Amino acid sequence: VQVPEDGQVLPFAPTDSEEDAGLGYRNADIELSDAALLQNIHAVQARNNIMLSAKLVEHIGRCSLDIEMETGTGKTYVYIKTMFELNKVYGFKKFVVVVPSVAIREGAMKNLQITRSHFAADYANVPCVPILYDSTKLTELRHFAQSDALSVLVINIDSFTKDNNKINQKGEKAFAPIEYIRAVNPIVIVDEPQNFETDVRRRALFDLNPLCTLRYSATHKNPYNLLYSLNPVQAYDLGLVKQIEVDGVLAEAQGIASNTRA
Repeated sequence: VQVPEDGQVLPFAPTDSEEDAGLGYRNADIELSDAALLQNIHAVQARNNIMLSAKLVEHIGRCSLDIEMETGTGKTYVYIKTMFELNKVYGFKKFVVVVPSVAIREGAMKNLQITRSHFAADYANVPCVPILYDSTKLTELRHFAQSDALSVLVINIDSFTKDNNKINQKGEKAFAPIEYIRAVNPIVIVDEPQNFETDVRRRALFDLNPLCTLRYSATHKNPYNLLYSLNPVQAYDLGLVKQIEVDGVLAEAQGIASNTRA
């Protein structure tokens, strides 16, 4: 067994879940204690000049980690690369990308497809199977769970928030299709998490049984364990955006409000 410097055990191969036998392969549990996790988070925050988290905020899964990136600076590319890196270093293979809208869902899937050859070159041709959730093709969830490849399910939040969604309805085998996702203990990547702050949507994310959640946004509403921040000025200085526009400064009854964007 390989043990990286930060202590997480890398298994030789994925193991079939005893609790959910027959539903597929699952991510290994995070072996680190909460104290060790927080220590590692502090190390990353210090490296990126981020205020240290006072405590480990679990939120959904063992921990929720926030990455703040200005719009147009390659957020989707970054989280796809993160999946490949987590697979390479720790052996994690099951990821669910949850998005707030159909348009973003299609964009995420397109990015997974067009970057496949690029990441194959960087990661020794590791097989990656992207799956777009389709309520008319629920058998794809079984393929997602049972595949031994790096598997990425892209799903719109509204597809599994209600009891009457097909993914939550029990069929002939007495379990709902969402059980395939729960069984594999996926790492859940949340795109634009400020759109998921209602009780219903938070509960829906929790019901996926995530190992942990990685949250990517330019405008976090409630940051938890912030690991990295790329603001508009930094994005401009790095040449990632062409200009910064100030929409205006408005005098309001309760003070002055300004809106800056890249």
